[in-house]
Amino acid sequence: MISATASFSRSRKLRCCFSSVSIARLHLSSRDLLSALDDRACSLHVDSLRQSHGLVITTGYSRDPFFASKLVSAYSACHDLLSSRLVFDAVGEGNVYLCNTLLSAFARGGALSFALELFREMCRGSVGFDEYTLATLSKAVADGGDAVPGKVIHGVSIRSGFLRDTVLSNSLMAMYDKCAELGEIKKLFDDMHERNISSWNVLISGYMDSSSDEDGIARAWNAVRSMQEESVRPDMYTVSSLLPLCGSDTKTRNYGRELHGYVLRTGLDYASGSDIHLSCCLIDMYSKARRMDIARHVFESSKSRNVYAWTAMINGLVKSGDSCQALFLFREMVLGHRIQPTSVSLISILPACVMLCGLSHVRQIHAFAIRRNTEASVSLQNALIDSYIKSGSLTSSKNVFDAVTDKTTVSWSSVVSGYGLYGKGEEALKLYQEMLHLGFKPDPITLVSVLSACAKSGLVEEGLNTYNSATNRYGVQPTSEICSCVVDLLGRSNQLDRALDFIKNMEVEARPSVWGALFNAALMRGDHKMRDLAYKFLMHMEPENPSNLVSLSNLYAESQNWEDVALVRKMMNERGLRKQPGCSWITIEGRTDYFYAADKVHPSRDLIYETLHFVGLIMKGVQSIGNTRITET
Repeated sequence: MISATASFSRSRKLRCCFSSVSIARLHLSSRDLLSALDDRACSLHVDSLRQSHGLVITTGYSRDPFFASKLVSAYSACHDLLSSRLVFDAVGEGNVYLCNTLLSAFARGGALSFALELFREMCRGSVGFDEYTLATLSKAVADGGDAVPGKVIHGVSIRSGFLRDTVLSNSLMAMYDKCAELGEIKKLFDDMHERNISSWNVLISGYMDSSSDEDGIARAWNAVRSMQEESVRPDMYTVSSLLPLCGSDTKTRNYGRELHGYVLRTGLDYASGSDIHLSCCLIDMYSKARRMDIARHVFESSKSRNVYAWTAMINGLVKSGDSCQALFLFREMVLGHRIQPTSVSLISILPACVMLCGLSHVRQIHAFAIRRNTEASVSLQNALIDSYIKSGSLTSSKNVFDAVTDKTTVSWSSVVSGYGLYGKGEEALKLYQEMLHLGFKPDPITLVSVLSACAKSGLVEEGLNTYNSATNRYGVQPTSEICSCVVDLLGRSNQLDRALDFIKNMEVEARPSVWGALFNAALMRGDHKMRDLAYKFLMHMEPENPSNLVSLSNLYAESQNWEDVALVRKMMNERGLRKQPGCSWITIEGRTDYFYAADKVHPSRDLIYETLHFVGLIMKGVQSIGNTRITET
């Protein structure tokens, strides 16, 4: 009865069985005790485990290494590492199997220092170690992210002769992958006597981690070809690792379709529900490729559509710009299928709420998160801060920020950026100084936020001091975005020569955003010489950018050079280049109205243009036109 109950992990009935045994004073065999120590049952209730432990002691098996190993494993499943160690110490002189069980418990519990100390005891004593010991230690070191003890384990593996073991070599490679040591991964891989699919997967993962480097991406694909030449078939992990690289351009989009075809041909069928992660990767890949029809087909073909598949589909729709369909799918997930969204699901749907529905729906998502007790997620709180800012409620954004208990640099950057967008540069600077006082170090995103706030508020010297402090004192490396903010800061204050000097002395290459900031400042100040210089660099760097060509056309039109205007427009039409028009929208009583730049089809276009005309006059300080008195409302 104990064996059957334990196999079904029914801890309450298991405790009843213990009580019956105690009342009847029955003798339990070793087989009964092993069934009672099944960690699937004991991990559900610690009382069951302690009763099992008591029976082991009373029956005289407490010093048996095999029973001790079961107890150590069971206590580890209950996250009780202290009891695991006490059981181990009670045995006295154990064996390598018992030591490895405790070592594995320390590794799963994140107790790297205890695992290393136990390994030292094993080396000093008569127990010794084996390849499983070293593989377990490698995993513990990988979770810690420190390559120094990992290299010691690597050296021990070489001296002991265990490095010929494929599992150990794979563990060492995985450890170096977590520690970003691509060279060591390749060296281990090349020296392996026998490789399996896991070996290739770790190598590909190492190349994937350097995917910001185009050479790393190329080497990942070359590794896939090489493994197929050695008759090693990619598995679901291989395909799932490669799919995030696909979809960004035509070449990788074709790779993604080939991987999808391989999945269908070889039986790695995501439709069976065997690997929901694979279907999520496919949905994400097709979403990046703007093929939402295929992404939707993959989603609907999945038989096990859990919250992760729904979230992947919703996120893909939001990123592709189909906010209406994303909101519809979110409602269907929650109301139609009764699937409770995670914090990631709520983060994914917030941009759609901002785009279509505005403040009311952001508040609804916030309230939903509070009811479902998911608002404690720092990532969700950061997303709410940003969404409230974009929806026009700086007060609500600040309230969420104040409620965050574990603030991150992202939290501070979001609220500082919000104050900057609302023209409250002094408040943004004050928050930034408070962030530094609390021990947070600025990152490039934070610096961009505070510099942008200073630029919009005309705080030139304060912004420059912030830039110098962040780069010199806190070690923030200047990026093109940071430098463009400095140029914008100087340009808005009509210090164009100083802005040009800054560009010439920059530590990084001046990207189009930098020259674009100078161009806009020169255009605003009417400095034709500086404008033409900035535009020359812009056209050299981005000759196919429609915005640059439209600006060139406007410059020609300003000088009444209509022939060149016609040539530029003709060139844009021939190349199929078209600038996306600016768009404004407003939601009133649940209905969203859109209005595009130079809109000629909106039913209220006459009233809109008339209102814009009056607003423009107010901004210019004109008090009246003819017999019409202009008043602010």
